[in-house]
Amino acid sequence: MTKNKNNQAIWNTRIKKKTSKLFEKIGSSIDIDKRLYKEDIAGSIVHVEMLFKQKIITFKIKNKIIYGLQKIEKEISRNKFEYNKKYEDIHMNIEKKLFQIIGEEAGYIHTARSRNDQVITDLKIWIKSATQEINIYLDKIIKSTIKIAEKNIETVMPGFTHLKNAQPISLGHYFMAYVEMFKRDKRRFINNFESLNESPLGVAALTGTSFNIDRNYTAKKLGFSNPTNNSIDTVSDRDFVLDFLFSISVCSMHISRIAEELIIWNSDGFNLIHLSDKVVTGSSIMPQKKNPDLIEFLRGKTGTTFGNLFSMLTILKGLPLSYFKDMQDDKEIVFKSYDTLINCLKIFNEILKNITPNKKKMYELADSGFITATDLADYLVKNHSMSFRKAYKKTAEIVNFAENKKKKLTELKIEELKKIEPKLTNDVLKVFDIKNSINSKKSYGGTSFENIKKMIMKYKRNK
Repeated sequence: MTKNKNNQAIWNTRIKKKTSKLFEKIGSSIDIDKRLYKEDIAGSIVHVEMLFKQKIITFKIKNKIIYGLQKIEKEISRNKFEYNKKYEDIHMNIEKKLFQIIGEEAGYIHTARSRNDQVITDLKIWIKSATQEINIYLDKIIKSTIKIAEKNIETVMPGFTHLKNAQPISLGHYFMAYVEMFKRDKRRFINNFESLNESPLGVAALTGTSFNIDRNYTAKKLGFSNPTNNSIDTVSDRDFVLDFLFSISVCSMHISRIAEELIIWNSDGFNLIHLSDKVVTGSSIMPQKKNPDLIEFLRGKTGTTFGNLFSMLTILKGLPLSYFKDMQDDKEIVFKSYDTLINCLKIFNEILKNITPNKKKMYELADSGFITATDLADYLVKNHSMSFRKAYKKTAEIVNFAENKKKKLTELKIEELKKIEPKLTNDVLKVFDIKNSINSKKSYGGTSFENIKKMIMKYKRNK
């Protein structure tokens, strides 16, 4: 075997001139992909175990390589490993170090594989682990949100459409709406496991290999369900990256939506919630200010995750098969989106623990804007055999009358109501009661207090 000098790039035999410093700097990804060292070493150990099993390398060579890899992992974990940009990435940095530790036998490690299948294997393993970590934090968010809902089942607030009072609802029901969103986020990440669960290892550069390898063995050992089916597609594929980035983007969007709501509710115009001093900041010039900066941070960071998704889509949109240097950016994009989301989930969970609803203000706002008008229309349909459209018009007349008299619906007398609709009797007055309105919404998924209690219990049982 030709000796591979450890102070040279692996392709130095073919490429005679020294790489320019500029290209060396641009071409290096070690500062980004060094966080894949555990995955890379795990994949390499399984790969050489398979090579021995298939009698491609000897027992002695296998053991020497595994010994060297384990030693390298310890060095990296103890921050004693020296990375070199000249060797571009984590894969070559580890391989070059392996030569230093065990000598020429290190040259067998790359038998029947390429960096193309190696890097995709590493990234898939990393994303699987990252997905599990995200879902742990989503579980915490769901738990904290349910806790707020459970404490506020009978807290009355206005439900909004177009940010205008629409119908009265329970604050608990409002927060349970976000539980649904975060549960969908969790399912979305879990569903991505199917596309992640095929092992790329063994497809080599793009054609597969002539060595008698066992891809099923390496797939199972690395926690994949099966190997990928097409070698060209495997090295070209970054759909699993897009799925991951999309899931992060949707989750970030959900966080941003509730962040926007909390910012509005915390504003002096609404004053529906109070934020603890733990999650607000002050002003450099206005002594009285308590600003929801952390919540605004959550809203703003959504733009970062959206941008990362579109960056990856744009990179892939014009690429022929199979591997191109363009794809090197995938890891940086994935890591940035993951780090941003994890940070946002931690912050958001802290915010949820430091919110206090202004129940009095919420009720006062709910008790304005003729918010039980729809209940009156429904009452007319159920009790006076009207079509809904006729009941709608009759209710609108009553609302117009109340508005002209500057009265709430609850302040109207039965005599005033009978002038517009003679069939009405005293029992109609209970229709205008806000809590009665909420509790009348007993259809599955509705805002009645009983419904919310059942839904909370269901999710607490199935956590």
